[in-house]
Amino acid sequence: MSDFTRLLRDNRNYRYTWFGQIVSEAGDHFNNVAVLSLAVQETHSGAVIAAIMLSRAIPAILVGPWAGVLLDRFDRQRIMIASDLVRGVVALGFILAIGYKQTWLLYVLSALLMIASPFFTSGRSAILPSIATEGELHTANSLTQTTGWMTLAVGAFFGGTTVARFGYQIAFIFNSLSFFFSAICIANLRSVRGHFRAQRTSLDETRVARPWHEYREGLGYMVKTPLILGIALIGVGWASGGGAAQVLFTLFSELVFKRGAEGLGELWGIAGVGLLIGGVFANWLGKRIRFENYKKTVFFVYLLHGGAYIVFSQMRYWGWALAFMCLSRASVAVSSVLNWSRLLKHVDDRFRGRVFSTVETMNWSTMMLSMMAAGMASQHYSIRAIGAVSGLLSSSTAIFWGWANWTGKLPEPAETVHEEDLEAVEVHGDPTG
Repeated sequence: MSDFTRLLRDNRNYRYTWFGQIVSEAGDHFNNVAVLSLAVQETHSGAVIAAIMLSRAIPAILVGPWAGVLLDRFDRQRIMIASDLVRGVVALGFILAIGYKQTWLLYVLSALLMIASPFFTSGRSAILPSIATEGELHTANSLTQTTGWMTLAVGAFFGGTTVARFGYQIAFIFNSLSFFFSAICIANLRSVRGHFRAQRTSLDETRVARPWHEYREGLGYMVKTPLILGIALIGVGWASGGGAAQVLFTLFSELVFKRGAEGLGELWGIAGVGLLIGGVFANWLGKRIRFENYKKTVFFVYLLHGGAYIVFSQMRYWGWALAFMCLSRASVAVSSVLNWSRLLKHVDDRFRGRVFSTVETMNWSTMMLSMMAAGMASQHYSIRAIGAVSGLLSSSTAIFWGWANWTGKLPEPAETVHEEDLEAVEVHGDPTG
């Protein structure tokens, strides 16, 4: 943990980013628990849960590519602030769904929330190498992801208990305020260049707007870099079962174990604990293993993740179900931290927005199909059976990764370090922060 505390102490820009992340992501989980619990309370339908998930996934899929293009063309900091402000306003709208009891409001507001979201999430990944030194980058990535999982554990648990005891309105108000707090934190980031725009190859390129051409350029860059493409594709494999898991969390809590909103908070919370454990371990491991062992580790943890999820889906006792969920998510965390660190290390600054938004779009697209399948299947098959299939699909990605590694198709690319990144992080130790 000393790596984490040292980073927060010494790096002013990262410290502000981290404070904003804690509050805004905790608010996100208050919103998730409240919306899903409200939907089940009103409809008792797995199909409605799937529909809400889809209303969040589809906008992310449609907007993601354009978010990447804009993040590589304009100031990433300003785009992230705008995203937070828009989401803060939209989050307040969920209060209307309580009084009017109209399910369609949950769909519309969820969609609006996710339209703005890719501009922030991909932007945060894109600027991370600009606010952390090369030596700090793996730790910064580990702490960013671990913090996300910590807020999942805490936010989901307290979101569930808050909804159960005080109602939905408090959860939605906190979610809204959290976005405004995040915007203030991002506004405090400083760069010696005076901006957080990506390096462009020429002045003429910045004057000519060709969004589709620029997005295709980003795709071409990914295809020409096998490791980056491989990481994107194993994410797709995970999402083939991971999307169903998003729907199944609510169904297992509400309909299988009869635990209600509090149980849903406990399930999301223990998932966050597992992710937190895995993230801390991955930070330690990532600094000690070479590239070849990194690839073998990813293969192993994907198998462990899917197997543990299958066992979770068949458990009859709540305590054991939570234990195997914790193990499953810890495995996911190890692969996520290791893979994302590799992306941050190797992706060229000019393409970061497009690469990270494309990876998110690929994952959301697959998760959307998985959620649709799970929602429809829940009307005809047992939830436990769907859970077992979900775990099997999530592990299938290990087969692709293992084949690509053993046939030599995943060589290590050269590290990418730009002068503008080194200049940008010079302000990170500013004692006046």
